[in-house]
Amino acid sequence: MRILLLTHAYNSLAQRIDAELRQRGHAVSIEFDIGDAVTEEAVALFTPDLIIAPYLRRAILASVWSQHLCLIVHPGIEGDRGPSALDWALLQQQREWGVTVLQAQAEMDAGPVWASERFAMRDATKASIYRHEVTQAATRCVLLAVARFAAGTFAPQRPANSRWQPLMKQADRAIDWQRDDSATVLRKIRAGDGFPGVADHLFGAPCHLFDAWPENTLCGVPGAVIARRETALCRATIDGAVWIGHIKRAGSIKLPATLAFAAEAAAVPDRPLADWWRVAGQTWQDIAYAERDGVGSLAFEFYNGAMSTRQCERLQQALAWAKRRPTTVLVLTGGHDFWSNGIHLNVIESASLDGGSAADASWHNINAMNDLALELLTTSSQITIAAVGGNTGAGGCFLARAADLLWLRDGVVLNPHYKNMGNLYGSEYWTYSLPRRVGLAGAKAIMHHRQPLTAAQALIIGFADACLPGDVSAFRQAVADDAIKMALAPEIQAQIAIKNKARQS
Repeated sequence: MRILLLTHAYNSLAQRIDAELRQRGHAVSIEFDIGDAVTEEAVALFTPDLIIAPYLRRAILASVWSQHLCLIVHPGIEGDRGPSALDWALLQQQREWGVTVLQAQAEMDAGPVWASERFAMRDATKASIYRHEVTQAATRCVLLAVARFAAGTFAPQRPANSRWQPLMKQADRAIDWQRDDSATVLRKIRAGDGFPGVADHLFGAPCHLFDAWPENTLCGVPGAVIARRETALCRATIDGAVWIGHIKRAGSIKLPATLAFAAEAAAVPDRPLADWWRVAGQTWQDIAYAERDGVGSLAFEFYNGAMSTRQCERLQQALAWAKRRPTTVLVLTGGHDFWSNGIHLNVIESASLDGGSAADASWHNINAMNDLALELLTTSSQITIAAVGGNTGAGGCFLARAADLLWLRDGVVLNPHYKNMGNLYGSEYWTYSLPRRVGLAGAKAIMHHRQPLTAAQALIIGFADACLPGDVSAFRQAVADDAIKMALAPEIQAQIAIKNKARQS
């Protein structure tokens, strides 16, 4: 079937649906909905059998939906209407939410339903819910809707009841630091995480807040910035405090909080953690180590998977420390939403905003990333496992491939190439690690593919070693169980010796 994906951006959901449709043999074309004429031309040139809109910020043109069946992916339950579905669901503390695939008609989000699915809500950010529950449900719904369309017998029905919820405004998200408790502050910031954030003032300057984390020990005058730790700032509430990881100042780009307000943050008391061990209780910790039954586990929760020079250096230090622990298996779990997306482009860009050199910053970042990859490649006392439970791209893919084993969660999307980053050649020792896995021809094909891979596809072509089912929690439990079995097996030392010999060949 010829399917046109009409989307505002090629985000994680659009990539997943694109990859899943191609995997099933459909001819897919992607068009960005940037203007009426562009959209109409794309439809005329491709002549699709079906149009699917995974992510739009405006209504589809009547000239398009009146001539072609257009299916809209709406991140809300049947009957929910409006552009801020997930935002309202989080702010209203809905326990259950869902995805609806509906037919585009004159009235927005009011067309007949081709497929829908519900899911339980987590205590998480809007972006995280979107990347996991919404993406999983939407993928299943889209595939079901495509099958129903192909069969030609399905009759979609309008929802019995509907409710319009308007675009959420900043007034709806506003934080009152003198009245809102920590749970309310977290909920408001999480409901706007990714985009648009929560408008606020910090150090007397207007900004938008993102990436909030709970804190159950520190406290102070409500609204005051009371601590800093690496890239995050801690702000007091009426009953405790929250950490703010990222900030977008007026007229600037989204940056780590301590970089967005670098001069002001320098005067804030530093509250570093003592070591790499995962701390008990709630606080902000971007790198955390745990250990059980001969297995070490190293997590690194970097916002959007982007890794700055400093983060690469710190992770290398943590990895070097973990390698000295008395374990035989070392698992790198990355973050919940992303394992890694490579170097931190926003931090690199910010160097030029401060009168520095973005070129120098990128050079330092890629060298730090390479040092990290080399640290992983040269692990000699443990079998290393990259347990990829979240999406990964560019240098993050090849950092993961530097591990002895690469285990993927079914549902993640990989972009193992650099071509869409200005046609870069790339690094992270991929010219060493990739051909050893898939051969020279296979490595060349992967690097020139330039399209997202599903976990199943990555396994088929030899890029990955295993594909495990389940959500992130179930995946991590399965990884932990298998890693412990490996560590306790009598042949583990022989396996380590074999891999060391192979690396030297």
